Amino acid sequence: MRNYVLAIDQGTTSTRAIIFNKKTEIISQAQMEFSQICPKSGWVEHDPEEIWETVYHVIEETIYKSGLTLKDIAAIGITNQRETTVIWDKKTGKPLYNAIVWQSRQSQAICEDLINRGYTEFFKQKTGLLINPYFSASKIKWILDNVPGAKEKAQEGKALFGTIDTYLVWKLTNGALHITDPSNASRTMLFNINTLNWDQEILDLLEIPMKILPQLKSSSEEYGIATKLWEIDENADVKIASIIGDQQASLFGQCCFDIGDVKNTYGTGCFMLMNTKSKPVFSHHGLLTTVAWTVDGKTEYALEGSVFIAGSAVQWLRDGLRMFKNSKDCEAYAEREPSSNGVYVVPAFVGLGTPYWDNDARGAVFGLTRGTKKEHFINATVESIAFQTKDVMEVMKEESGLQIKSMAVDGGASVNNYLMQFQANLLDCKIMRPVCLETTALGAAYLAGLAVKVWKDKEEIKKFRTIDKIFLSKIDQEKRNQLYHGWQVAVAATRAFKI
Repeated sequence: MRNYVLAIDQGTTSTRAIIFNKKTEIISQAQMEFSQICPKSGWVEHDPEEIWETVYHVIEETIYKSGLTLKDIAAIGITNQRETTVIWDKKTGKPLYNAIVWQSRQSQAICEDLINRGYTEFFKQKTGLLINPYFSASKIKWILDNVPGAKEKAQEGKALFGTIDTYLVWKLTNGALHITDPSNASRTMLFNINTLNWDQEILDLLEIPMKILPQLKSSSEEYGIATKLWEIDENADVKIASIIGDQQASLFGQCCFDIGDVKNTYGTGCFMLMNTKSKPVFSHHGLLTTVAWTVDGKTEYALEGSVFIAGSAVQWLRDGLRMFKNSKDCEAYAEREPSSNGVYVVPAFVGLGTPYWDNDARGAVFGLTRGTKKEHFINATVESIAFQTKDVMEVMKEESGLQIKSMAVDGGASVNNYLMQFQANLLDCKIMRPVCLETTALGAAYLAGLAVKVWKDKEEIKKFRTIDKIFLSKIDQEKRNQLYHGWQVAVAATRAFKI
């Protein structure tokens, strides 16, 4: 019996492939970065064909490094950066335009027009989302309206739309499958989370043809064979058996299966999700209502708070300001001078997410004095990730009516002990970091493995979860309030600064 699962984790800045065994141990992995294209201020794009090349390369590399063959792989699970939008030619497979990334604000005018016309509640009740360029719908419309010939191709059924999961499945199956799952569909602003289908009224309003949208499948089922991989091994009938958006994959990978379970991922952005099980909870204070996953015909939902800039703020220190050579050096500076000395960095490089949803805010620094050192600036940037997470958790507690006593963490920045301890101090809750930080890939692997019976059920999966470290608060409530008040003042000043 095949007991290995290959997870493809297609993220915002890099692509990874990881092979897990039945005990959820990592057998091998490969990673490859790709280009970030920023043609104008606030615009972020990717080359879809470059993304595909990285996917193919990391699959080849991780298979080679593992000593296995594709015949040993029971299934492939795919998890992906969400909302990022690709439209390609149905016949040639060529993208009509670059992929417009979830961070990109180039469709902001389309969203502002919808808001000004009074459609905010219309979209919220149907999709669980706010009208924002973050989501796919306005990105699709921007491409159709601005790329010569795109609208005509879409109307004639000669173009296809997909988030990255859809595009990758299409490429892996040589164009045989044009599909997505509800976790990704629910991030497009075109999907009705009440009926669990594409919404015709929204499509008509935005002038987006239904025929370009992918077919809806569950998050865990046997979709078909990755025939493109026959180029690596012509007799390998590897099944693609899961599709899930990266944040929902992390929720599943952290075994957050019960109502009220919370995880926070510290990646390029920062994303906190709470499992609300079978009932969608609609927010009044900037949280998003989203599909967690659909498995065995049952759909579960989540509340989500989104921070746009988290780990990418550390990349900015590294690449933009050249404060250190490697991201891991960040923690060394914190150990040398474990304080921000009253400095606050608000990294609103592409606006602010939950609970502000302020597209016009831009980054700012406060509290500089003659005594401010490089270490203070670095620490303040790291602390901004924790402060933004605090913003999200305060709203999540209010909206759900639940007290959050613990939070599972993952993502690249969660290895930073300074950040994790500061986070525990701010939230006054138990921070649990698992041994396997690749929970996004693990979630996709779990869902694929469940579809092909590598694992029997969720209970079997939970037995394999192990915790690396637990962080508890080391400060009192007065200090906590003082720190957070400073952040709130800094955010208010940032939002007031508009040119």
